[in-house]
Amino acid sequence: MNKLLRFLRGGALPPSLALLAAGCGPAGGPPPFPPPVVSVTTVETRDVPVTYEYVAQTAGFREVEVRARVSGILLKRNFREGGVVKKGESLFTIDPEPFRVALARSEADLGIAEARLAQAKREAARLRPVLESKAVSQKELDDAVSAEQVAEAELKSARARVNEAKLNIEYTRVESPITGIASRAVASEGTLVSGPSVLLTTVTQTDPMYVIFGIPDRERLAIRRDVEAGRLKLPEHGRFKATLKLADGSVYSRTGVLSFTDVRVNAQTGTSEARAELPNPDGVLNAGEFVRITLEGAVRPAATVVPQRAVMESPKGKYVYIVDAENKSQIRPVEAGDWTGDGWIINSGIQRGDRVVVEGVVKLSLMPPGVPVQVTDGVPSADGKGAPAAKKPGTDKKT
Repeated sequence: MNKLLRFLRGGALPPSLALLAAGCGPAGGPPPFPPPVVSVTTVETRDVPVTYEYVAQTAGFREVEVRARVSGILLKRNFREGGVVKKGESLFTIDPEPFRVALARSEADLGIAEARLAQAKREAARLRPVLESKAVSQKELDDAVSAEQVAEAELKSARARVNEAKLNIEYTRVESPITGIASRAVASEGTLVSGPSVLLTTVTQTDPMYVIFGIPDRERLAIRRDVEAGRLKLPEHGRFKATLKLADGSVYSRTGVLSFTDVRVNAQTGTSEARAELPNPDGVLNAGEFVRITLEGAVRPAATVVPQRAVMESPKGKYVYIVDAENKSQIRPVEAGDWTGDGWIINSGIQRGDRVVVEGVVKLSLMPPGVPVQVTDGVPSADGKGAPAAKKPGTDKKT
């Protein structure tokens, strides 16, 4: 360029060459462009609450199948399908007459057994004093004592049959084992019920309500690693606070707690089953609904959070631009963790007090590292108008 200027010295330069010469600075130096204007945020650490959200399904706190304990003809249904039933309330009535006849027969057998025992006792009592006078043999006395013992055993058996017959009569009244919502009746009146093999109905306890969901194994392992590394603190005894979002997008008004997590991993889904427990006194939740559950209570202590727009990505990973003490830009690779609001949690790469560029990263990506920058307190506009006055290099103060 200097040779060109000497060659054309004394004459007017063409417009294109005049522009080229005007844009040239000292030999080997960069063009005298003004430093780019950027906005920064000073890195601070704070406790960041962590939430986890999963697709879940509601289930009854207890779901009981109601079955008859005896066989017989179903005479009557004693409840309203879909209504509330109380524990011990009669749901069905089975014809009790055959069982009353069996009870009468058992009571008659009991009377016979009592009479036989009384006779055996009299016989043994009569022979004992006669044995001393040698009027009867020892064998005859032994037979009498054995007959008494057999009669006692028969009496116990007869009493057991009586109790069984009474119990069968009670079983003709099929009761609800819990308080809950009764489902539809599977068997109708007049049906021959063959004991426990026939399902009559189901009763579901809906207060409280279970919410069942699966935790992906990959996420479970990540949580464990963060806990071991001290980057995550779980609530005491793992009692996460649980909130629900219903199918229409509304939020369920009551909250519950995480009550169970399984140590087994489902081989088909790759998830571990977990279960939360929520109160449902008004019956808003029904068993089998699909909902979204949010778990709250975990905290990332002293976490570093930067705005999302400050984090760039390259084939080698994520990075940010920082402004050093000399107001020069530097590239800093970072390890980004989870999202929180509109920011990234940074696990490593920057520390408290670093000034991270928030606005102006696109400009810096077109320049080599180490270029001087002008730092503003605010966010410059797209056209550069209305932006706060830029600070001179070296006058920026860390906050």
